[in-house]
Amino acid sequence: MAHSIDISESGGVRYLHFGSEWVQGAMRIARPFSLELAYTREMLLALLLAAAPLRHGLLVGLGAASQLKFLHRHFPEARFTVIEINPDVPNVARQFFRLPASPRIDIVIADAAAWLTQNAPQARFDLILLDGFNAAGRTGALSGAAFYAGCRAALTETGVFSCNLLAGNRGFRANLRRIRHAFAGRSLHFASGDNGNVVALGVAGEYHALPLTTLRERALALKSATGLDLRPALTRLQLTVALPGGCLNL
Repeated sequence: MAHSIDISESGGVRYLHFGSEWVQGAMRIARPFSLELAYTREMLLALLLAAAPLRHGLLVGLGAASQLKFLHRHFPEARFTVIEINPDVPNVARQFFRLPASPRIDIVIADAAAWLTQNAPQARFDLILLDGFNAAGRTGALSGAAFYAGCRAALTETGVFSCNLLAGNRGFRANLRRIRHAFAGRSLHFASGDNGNVVALGVAGEYHALPLTTLRERALALKSATGLDLRPALTRLQLTVALPGGCLNL
């Protein structure tokens, strides 16, 4: 059964809820195309790891459409597929969160685990963003080993996977192990600036080492092009992940 949807506003920010106090998305009304929540920005650290331009992105969980709006605006050559289980969420995103109508956005109402099982053999994405929670903050099959393996299979050879996790959830550590296994050890995670959120990343393709200097250069270029400053996320990453020789090895 589809969850209920509630909207609240405070301090110039509009929030999305799924029948509880859990925040499922947010938009600063004066800046509708910016990324209000820290973890939504930090998940896009995946853009710095990508070895090829973004052409096709998959977003699991539409929510308030924050990342979708940002990517759609700043990557005009890319198209996006969104998998959302609740058929009411897209209308709410359009009415309250400025989700644009665009031929480059394909919103599919489906269970993402079932959809990926059916479509992964032919689907190929440069970027997969996973942020799917129910009203109780649970992910269900979206944190299963089969689903993570399906995400890996659906990536291009230079693709990057980025996932939002909640450190307080039971099974959090098991989720990290499943992601690591699905990506053959080529994954990492770090605590977000949002209390309790953890961003996990996984990469496809061949092993490569990314110098921290390169990541900083990419972060500056992204900030110049889009206004998104991922340098604080890189600093947080440095405090969490070993960087032998000043390189991120994945």
